[in-house]
Order: sequence, then structure tokens, then C-alpha cells
Amino acid sequence: MRLLSNNVYRFFGCLGLGLLLAYAVVAQQNAEPRLRLTLEDALQRAQSNSVTYQASVTDAALAHEDRKQAVAALLPGVNYNNSAIYTEGTGVDSSVKFIANNAIHEYISQGGVHEGLDVAGFAQASRAAALAAAARARQQIAARGLVVTVVQNYYGTAAAQNKLDIAQKAADEGERFLKLTQDLEHGGEVAHSDVIKAELQVNDRRRQLQEAKLGLLNARLDLAVLVFPKFNDNFDVADDLHADVPLPALSDVETRASQGNPDIHAALEALNAASHGVFAARAGYLPSLSLDYFYGIDATHFAVRTAGVSNLGSSAVATLNIPVWNWGATQSKVKQAELQRDQTRRELSLAQRKLLAELKSLYAEAETAAQELATLKQSAELGSESLRLIYLRYKNGESTVLEVVDAQNTSSTADAAFQDGAVRYRVALANLQTLTGTLSKP
Repeated sequence: MRLLSNNVYRFFGCLGLGLLLAYAVVAQQNAEPRLRLTLEDALQRAQSNSVTYQASVTDAALAHEDRKQAVAALLPGVNYNNSAIYTEGTGVDSSVKFIANNAIHEYISQGGVHEGLDVAGFAQASRAAALAAAARARQQIAARGLVVTVVQNYYGTAAAQNKLDIAQKAADEGERFLKLTQDLEHGGEVAHSDVIKAELQVNDRRRQLQEAKLGLLNARLDLAVLVFPKFNDNFDVADDLHADVPLPALSDVETRASQGNPDIHAALEALNAASHGVFAARAGYLPSLSLDYFYGIDATHFAVRTAGVSNLGSSAVATLNIPVWNWGATQSKVKQAELQRDQTRRELSLAQRKLLAELKSLYAEAETAAQELATLKQSAELGSESLRLIYLRYKNGESTVLEVVDAQNTSSTADAAFQDGAVRYRVALANLQTLTGTLSKP
């Protein structure tokens, strides 16, 4: 029983400590000035915080280092070797029992320069360069994909804030209308059914207001996780959701897509790397040449001079390696490289076809969103004006309560649709950017 009591105390103690820490974090954030987050700020912060994007940056950096190593393998290498060889002698004239050794005591201290001339090495360097270029293209793909995610979350938060304002306005209008129906009922101008209908409408508006608050909270949390390395809810997004951002001409989009599409560039570089891989594999049939130059001592004493004679000297070795037979291993490597090259050709063809299809589809989506956005804006304005007129008619006894409720619902729906339409257009522009690069900015 005492053990159970201790565990209970320990649990509530840890819970209280956690609540205190959470309260301290929130209090610290509230004490800091509120951050005004622009889209450019969100994009920069997301790039630093995105694990997926940073993984593509790491892959590009690794490919760059692979290229440096492949190029370095073509250049002469310098080493300094030191060794001492102790061999059992025969006891006659300091001769040794192992004919491969020169003396009983042999000391080697030499600097060596090695250069290997191999056709496959040059092909591997070219392949590494192509792979590095493909990795940079994939990094650009990840960056553009991240833009879409940030734009969707950023403007989704702005739209959620606007929807909350719309819901608050609708709730206030519902309260005023309920008060109006109650006053008119007391004056004997309307029936009690109008009051009931107005009260039902107020309850709906209150629920919609709570849902709008929850939607804004979730949107802000999603954006905060995306752009901040530590949890931070102390920010506001810039109110540029409805800024005028024109849709570029289709010809301009096609030109940019043909010149700067990273998917095509990555596929081209992958094919280039596979072609160099075939050449490197076929180089296995060719001879390779290696050159070595040594300078230092190779003497019976570890000294520059022995008995007045200099031990310093040099030697050079040239080796030509001619492949003769390796049980078809080279032929198998060539076959593998050719299969990889053929596959990358198919992937390039697919990327080109997808680009043409996505270009037409995404541009049509952006064009449709732009056209509908103008209509949605007009509908929101008309809905607001209609509500104002119906409200005045109801006060004058010229309209029914059902017409007022219908006008309220129409106005709220049109306002919310206008916010969603603006987000849709922004996301459509961001999707176009994945094909073309940077587009127009407000």
C-alpha cells in the first residue's frame, strides 16, 4: 500500500513538473515580440528545418565529394614509405638465406610518386561529374516541392484566420438578428416562430465559430512544425492572401519549363552517367599503364651516407597491364552497364512525357483557379450586399425570417469559398513553379 502511494505521489509530481515546464515555455514565448512571418521567411525557415530537403542537400554534397575523389584518382599521388627488413643470414659474406632480400639489415626510406593511366578512370570521373549534376537537380526538385508544401500551409493559415473572422462576423450578425426578432415579437410585429428560427441560427453560428477556431489552431500548428525547429506559436502570417499575382502567359511557362525543369535535367544527367558507366565497363578490355618513381635510401644502414658513399638514389618503374582472361567478368560488367543505360533512357522519355502532360494540366488548373477566383470574389461581395438588403427588408416587414437565414448562409458560404479559392490559386502557382522555377510575385 505504501509502495502504491509513493508511485502515485511520484506520478503527480512528474505531471506537475511537466506542466510547469510547459507553462514556462509558453510564458517565454509570450514575453518575446510576436513574429510577423512572410512567405519568403517561411520558405527560408522551412529549408533549414525540412529533413527531406536537407537530405537532398546532403546527397548533393556527397555526390560532389565523390566527383572530387574521382578526379583526384587521375592525378599523381605522393607517399613517403619507411621500412626496415631483418633477414636471417647464411654466415658467409653477409649473404642472406632469402634471395628476395638484399642484405641481413636493409633500411628503406623513400618518397614515391604513383600515376595510373587507365581509360576507365577517366570514364569514372566523367560519370561522377554527371551523378553530381543529377544530385544537384534532385536537390532543386526537393526545393520546389517544399515550396508547394509551404505555400499550402502558409496560405491555408491565412485563409483559416479569415474564415475565423467571417465566422465571428456571422455569429455577431446572428446575435443581432436574434435580438431584432425578440424586439419585434415584443412589439407584436412577428411571430414567436421567427425568434425560434433566429435562435437556431445563432446556435449554428456559434458551432461554426468554434470549428473555425479549431481549424485556425490546426493550421497554425501545421505551419509551425514546418518552419520552426522548436515549437513556436508566437507568430502571425502576412495578410497577402488576396494580393494580385497575375498568371504568366502559357508561352512564357513553356519556355521556362523547357529550360529549367529539374526533372528533365536530372534524367538527362542520369543518362549521361549511365553512358559513361558503359564506357568505363568497356575500358576493362583495354591495357592500363602505371608509372612509379622513388627517391630516397635503400641501404644496409639507416643513413644518408655509409663509408663516405651516398645512399640517396632513385628508381623508376613502368608497368603495362594487359588483360587476357577473367572468365567473362568484363563482359558481364558491360552488359550490366548497358542495361542501366537503357533503363535511364526509358526514364528520360517518361520524364519528358510527364513534363508535357503536367505542364498542360497544371496551367489549366491555375487558369481555372484564376478565373473562378474572380467569380468567387464577386459572389462574396454580392452575398454581403444581399444580406444587408434582406436584413433591412425584414426590419421593415417586407421579408420573412427564412429569407434572412438563407441570406446569412449564402453570405457565409460565399466568403468561405472565396478564401478557399484564393488558397487554391496560390497552390496552383506553386505547382507551376515545380516545372518552371520562380514565377511572378506580388
